[in-house]
Amino acid sequence: MDATRLRGVLPAIPTPVHADDTIDVAATRTLIAYLLKQGIDGLVPLGGTGEYGALSRAERAKMAALCVEAVGGRVPVVPGVLDPGYHDAMASGRAFADAGVEALMVVTPYYTNPTQAGVRDYFLRFADESPLPILIYEIPYRTRVAIQPEVLHELSRHERIIGMKACNTDMYHFLRVMAGVDPSFAVLSGEDSLFPLHLAAGARGGIVVTATLLPRAWRAIYELATAGRTAEALAAHRALIPLMDMAFAETNPGPMKSVMDLIGVDAPAVLAPLVAPAADLQSRLRAEVTRQLARTEGLG
Repeated sequence: MDATRLRGVLPAIPTPVHADDTIDVAATRTLIAYLLKQGIDGLVPLGGTGEYGALSRAERAKMAALCVEAVGGRVPVVPGVLDPGYHDAMASGRAFADAGVEALMVVTPYYTNPTQAGVRDYFLRFADESPLPILIYEIPYRTRVAIQPEVLHELSRHERIIGMKACNTDMYHFLRVMAGVDPSFAVLSGEDSLFPLHLAAGARGGIVVTATLLPRAWRAIYELATAGRTAEALAAHRALIPLMDMAFAETNPGPMKSVMDLIGVDAPAVLAPLVAPAADLQSRLRAEVTRQLARTEGLG
């Protein structure tokens, strides 16, 4: 896989599970079939939305293999690797490679509070030893580590580091990153809330959480933005603000899982330490998703 396939809308999907914390295979297949029918450009399982840290290693590998099987080569599958330690992260990456995924989305090492030199060396070593190309997953509000733009510029020139998921909410940081990354490097927005702005600033697409529920709406925003119709893209995005506010009012993916039956996926269970979202939030989110689904029925 190369960076040219990292474009468009790639939903960050939740992991449907049974009450015993094992993967709900039927629900997962139903979810992926729905997303493929809606025209997604890729699939990103096993990130934070996929409750990576709460799944057993065996269930993570099972989920990766299930996604590969369900997708059938139609779009790339890029699972997250969210282990904080190098050797565990590499073991996860190799297990996912054995499952047949195309690339790995590797989170910034956290908890140890590394220096910028440590972050740079971590990703360079991982890229050299990884069985697959990698995307850098920068999400400083979770890891407490922001990667300096100059470090990302350097990493973008490694032939096996093909892109990044950008979750730094500082737009000036994003602009500085875009000013110096290699032209071959695919920067993907990682923030639903900033998606059209990231596209206008040079992102090739996005890894979008709520695209799990409304892939056509997000695809429409992408098409408007990439056609240079920025004002229209922003207006379409603005219509989704109430949805985003509710979807992230409690820790993701709890709210989203509670309403996925609206798209035919009845798997509301979350994994410890998450709990089901408040009843009032579920009710309000259900009404909003129902409204948005009706609104997007006519989208191509």
